[in-house]
Amino acid sequence: MAHSVALYTLGCKLNFAETGTIGKQLTDNGFLRAEFTDGADMYVINTCSVTDHADRKCKKVVAEALRYNPNAYVVVVGCYAQLKPVEISQIPGVDLVLGAAEKFNLMAHLGELSKESKARVFNAPIKETLDFVPGFSERERTRAFVKVQDGCDYFCSFCTIPLARGSSRSANIEETLAKIRQVATGPVREIVLTGVNLGDFGVNHGEDFYNLIQELDKLDTVDRFRISSIEPNLLSNEIIEFVARSQRFVPQFHIPLQSGSDEILGRMRRRYKTDLYKSRVERILHLMPHCAIGVDVIVGFPGETEEEFLKTYQFLNELDIAYLHVFPYSERPNTTAKKMQGRIAQSVRHDRVGMLRSLSEKKRRAFYGNNLGATRPVLFEAEEKSGFMHGFTDNYIKVKAAYDPLLVNEIANVKLENMNEDGTMSSMLDLAVLHP
Repeated sequence: MAHSVALYTLGCKLNFAETGTIGKQLTDNGFLRAEFTDGADMYVINTCSVTDHADRKCKKVVAEALRYNPNAYVVVVGCYAQLKPVEISQIPGVDLVLGAAEKFNLMAHLGELSKESKARVFNAPIKETLDFVPGFSERERTRAFVKVQDGCDYFCSFCTIPLARGSSRSANIEETLAKIRQVATGPVREIVLTGVNLGDFGVNHGEDFYNLIQELDKLDTVDRFRISSIEPNLLSNEIIEFVARSQRFVPQFHIPLQSGSDEILGRMRRRYKTDLYKSRVERILHLMPHCAIGVDVIVGFPGETEEEFLKTYQFLNELDIAYLHVFPYSERPNTTAKKMQGRIAQSVRHDRVGMLRSLSEKKRRAFYGNNLGATRPVLFEAEEKSGFMHGFTDNYIKVKAAYDPLLVNEIANVKLENMNEDGTMSSMLDLAVLHP
């Protein structure tokens, strides 16, 4: 009987896409996929290392895996494995650690697995990680995260991603289209384009992201494309205008800001200032008034004064955005920011996170309120909970409806009628415009 394997993903959409690649390699070589709680023969944990919390969670997942099968082999891959391989190898129960250059070569290392010896580590210097390996999240029915870009050349002062993933790279447009056509042969109706620095697509091929989305828009086998996250300096007016007139790219953008203070943006080594960011938001909303705009923000960066934080708060308060992803600054080894003066107390970081998360909820409710009475297409998902199902509009509003198996993985036009306390909207379904 073939061995069983369970996979667990920490972190971003890109990690989910890469876990899909690893999973397919294993099943193509005879492994049987198991759920995490099944007590698999082998566990593969794909890690993130954006914050200390992600590091601690890796250790917890390893312990949980061994609770379900104390004799299981445990393999750790991903960003944490590249940055701290020795630390991971010392976690009780870990048998194999694969860095960025080796994580897609797991099959070649299975012979190294042994419970009789200490963990084996394969971790080449990140400058040797040059290949681009595409991938997409598997076992998905409704939407798939498709990796079209990897690595980053920016070296922001707070970020370890270039150290964990290497330089910016991607396949060319022709190869990317072939991968997406492959994904589109399955049941998925929506594809989310993912990458570390998505707007940098094609930099190693003389192509660019605008060229890519023009070609993707021609694919009639995909109902919806969603752009996961794109830097404001790479979000050109050409891209915005193209999405506005596209029938396949949905009206949602996630645009990292990190700070509303130009002084802090400079210390972060970001490649834009707040006036450019504001102009991008205004251009989007001029062309797509109901577009959802999400924002990443970091609070408690070294030296962030109360005045600078309030400048960020006020800047975001005045922008017509839909939601925020708020992160407390986390000291990361080998980054410039870790050496900076002016460490902010954890209690202050906590308070500032709380203020911005409250603002995010206010923004979300205002955005939902502005869409009350509108009719928008919703892609419904399969999960049923307490007699209800959920889906997302094209502009990223979560909709609740009475469970109907005929709606699973279908796109239906709905009228948005009520805002619920659970962060969803209730709707009236128009079956006459159901898209099979």
